Amino acid sequence: MQREEFGGGDILLARNSAIAEITFNRPEASNGMTVNFLLALYNAVMTVHGDKSLRVLVLKGAGKNFCAGGDVKDFASKGEALPDYLRQATSYLGNIAGALIHLKIPVIASVHGYAAGGGGFGLVCASDFVVASQSAKFLTGATRAGMAPDAGATVTLQRLVGMRRAMDLFMRNRPIEADEALKIGLISQVVADDDLESGTQKLAAELAQGAPLALAETKRMLWNGIGTNVETCLPEESRAVSELSGTEDAREALAAVIEKRKPQFKGR
Repeated sequence: MQREEFGGGDILLARNSAIAEITFNRPEASNGMTVNFLLALYNAVMTVHGDKSLRVLVLKGAGKNFCAGGDVKDFASKGEALPDYLRQATSYLGNIAGALIHLKIPVIASVHGYAAGGGGFGLVCASDFVVASQSAKFLTGATRAGMAPDAGATVTLQRLVGMRRAMDLFMRNRPIEADEALKIGLISQVVADDDLESGTQKLAAELAQGAPLALAETKRMLWNGIGTNVETCLPEESRAVSELSGTEDAREALAAVIEKRKPQFKGR
């Protein structure tokens, strides 16, 4: 098995025969995403793009959660520089989502704990298959933090679950448990918590045995109608997140998340 580290160990890439695994490796921060993390993840995904021997990519998280989205403590530490920082972060995240969609091999998100925000929830929406443990939870999270959705989720989520459900999930920020996520079409499969690794590997092995050219063309055609719209929306998402991060409401929301209290929004 070939193993590589990116970003000082924030991202791990393991390649075993035809299956690659990318592990989000900031468990102490619930795999919260920083610019360093996102650049490392982008480089790992592009490494997979360049390896023609691979048939499947699995995304997974170390520790208790798949990914809690952006690292709110990292964001809060940027002060008035936050809009520029998030402009960079959302650009990387958008490039990652696009790279996963255009990757010729199937992408499986293997989700436990929380998949939240653009990094967690958004990349789930950009994956081809999602295997979730029974206790997994999904949370859009953006508007709760005074931000807007990113990672192309403003397009992908409504295509997956419909306009009304997407509006509900984005606006109300209620956690969705695995069974409901399966019912509404957000994910592909639910397995027992102890079976997440084996269930993911079983699906990966099945896909790795498929006809690679046929799978690649099928994936391309299925994503084609969505993919063009996703790429169109990415700059708009990045602009909205960056501008919103400079507002009083966004600073209040970040403080509230860190202090574990309800934010008091003032609309400015």
